[in-house]
Amino acid sequence: MRESIERASSDARQYDLELERIAKTRESVAQFIGAELDEISFTGPTSSGLNAIANGLDWAAGDEVVCYLDDYPANVYPWLALERHGVKAVLLETARIGEITPEIVERALTKRTKLVALASANFCSGYRIDLEAIGALCAERGVLFSVDAIQTLGAFPIALDRIDFLSAGAQKWMLGPSGAGILYVKKSRRDLLRPVTIGGWNVQSPNFIAQREIKYAPGGQKFEPGAYYHAAVAGLGAAIEMLLEIGSARIAERILSLTQALEREITPSGFEFLSAKEEKNRSGILTFRHPRITADRLFDALQKKDVIVSLRFDRADRSWLRVSPHFYNTLDEIGQIAGELQRNVEVLVPGA
Repeated sequence: MRESIERASSDARQYDLELERIAKTRESVAQFIGAELDEISFTGPTSSGLNAIANGLDWAAGDEVVCYLDDYPANVYPWLALERHGVKAVLLETARIGEITPEIVERALTKRTKLVALASANFCSGYRIDLEAIGALCAERGVLFSVDAIQTLGAFPIALDRIDFLSAGAQKWMLGPSGAGILYVKKSRRDLLRPVTIGGWNVQSPNFIAQREIKYAPGGQKFEPGAYYHAAVAGLGAAIEMLLEIGSARIAERILSLTQALEREITPSGFEFLSAKEEKNRSGILTFRHPRITADRLFDALQKKDVIVSLRFDRADRSWLRVSPHFYNTLDEIGQIAGELQRNVEVLVPGA
């Protein structure tokens, strides 16, 4: 990223070098997620890709889109906004936050369902859905399947066989910079999606001369109107190369071992957990609270010890702590977090 920025500030005429790096990053991303090269587009934040899908499909009045109100807002509002076209948003209901099963999705499908739009894992509870089973269900019904993958991509492998569209920003588990992100569009679905933004790069313009007829550029460039944020793409490329070197399976195994260790250590202190119990539904997110101490008080105590966690709230306005270790974290660090939480319980809860 530093090289890219320095080149832009000293000699922007060397833009061909940036295009070479962008092409190399596209190859790395395709390899990392198991896609074909021309199925990858560079967008920006996750919401950019999701809006490209929501606003790029042709909708008819009476169409239905299945989504989940307790997903991160970026994966809710693009679908609710389709109501202006007469599209009905069918909102899934779950017993616990994020616990979306194939059976729940199946009950929501009708003959008017055009698309199911879900997150690979819930941003609050960390519940990881069964993408393969839900994708297979959608395929059987002739329904498109869109996935917001930012909460798992980089931490867990994602099988794309039954996924039509996928969007993810780079700044979370992919360890890339904010502002970079990817949009995956299955090759067989590319013609269903028209670009929301049109520019001199994603429409065929020989020698940058506008043509009377709009013909979109081939491959993933169809959804890239131009003026890449090349420094961010450079950072994404470097991060993906590192993740490829380590391997998705090893990363997932490491992350699960860390979250399981933390849960195991703090359970005796009375903490209750929002995250899934079954390993197949666990992600890199462990969400918990103590029934006798507010989560914001524990959050402040951890912050003072330079422990970085997130404070999250559910629809009932209950507060939770979310811990999300990556592969580079250690069991010793997990032990330090557990020890700090246990000390606070002992001090703040009489008789604990």
